[in-house]
Amino acid sequence: MGDMLDASVDGYEISVGDLTFTHKEGDSPSLSGVNIRLPKGSRTILVGANGAGKSTLLQILAGKRLISSPGTEVRIKGRDVFRQTPDGITFLGTEWAMNPVVRGDIVVSDFLNSVGGYRHKERRDRLLDILDVDLDWHMHQISDGERRRVQLVMGLMGDWDVLLLDEVTVDLDVLVRDDLLTFLKEDSENRGATILYATHIFDGLNNFPTHVAHMHLGTFLMEPTAWPFTSETMGGTSVDLGPKPTLYAVALQWLREDRDRRRALEAQGRKSRGARIETVPSDSETFYKKYDYSH
Repeated sequence: MGDMLDASVDGYEISVGDLTFTHKEGDSPSLSGVNIRLPKGSRTILVGANGAGKSTLLQILAGKRLISSPGTEVRIKGRDVFRQTPDGITFLGTEWAMNPVVRGDIVVSDFLNSVGGYRHKERRDRLLDILDVDLDWHMHQISDGERRRVQLVMGLMGDWDVLLLDEVTVDLDVLVRDDLLTFLKEDSENRGATILYATHIFDGLNNFPTHVAHMHLGTFLMEPTAWPFTSETMGGTSVDLGPKPTLYAVALQWLREDRDRRRALEAQGRKSRGARIETVPSDSETFYKKYDYSH
């Protein structure tokens, strides 16, 4: 866990202990035995394939999914996220841009003022410039990427202490994304703000994180570890990526190994993905009866 061991448990900005979570009773856990400790001011990238549990973890930290397992600890700023929800937590996920409310005919300037933009004018205006947002846009007429920029202005204009990002840069062009990451890094360094960021886009991220973590099928194969990695911390991969691997190279190798692990489990009976061998009826009547959806 690198330099995180220097602090006491009470000093961590994000603290998760013995977290197991199942979406539906009887299903396999989406998260199992999760333990993480993140110091104030850290910027952690979560690496993992689709279905690794990244979004579920971020939603739990944001208090959006209730947990009831005895002995489980989920704290931010030293407070239980469900019973003593701390101020200053911002969660930004991809589902926001799909909400019919934010696709209505409302002008961006009015929308931002309706959520308190006038109270954060200095930061709001800086973000409007960074994200290249036109205040005269109508929300129902703009693209998903432009709508995402409005979401980011709305979510970041307040003085957040902990930022939970779930794939929200996926719609941004390369220039806007780079400017946004520069802003977030400076904000983190200047105010001691903490960022936990799940993404599948690793280009241009080398200088952003203080820590990187690896999730696979609901568990951490590598808990948040100081970035850039050393030869000792790179023991989590079977391939020598050199003395100074890029985050892209590390993520690509981790995901290859995750796929191999999953396929090995499938060979032992786990439900498999991909193409299946199916018996296709040879006579036309049986074939069309099988695919007749009119009844």
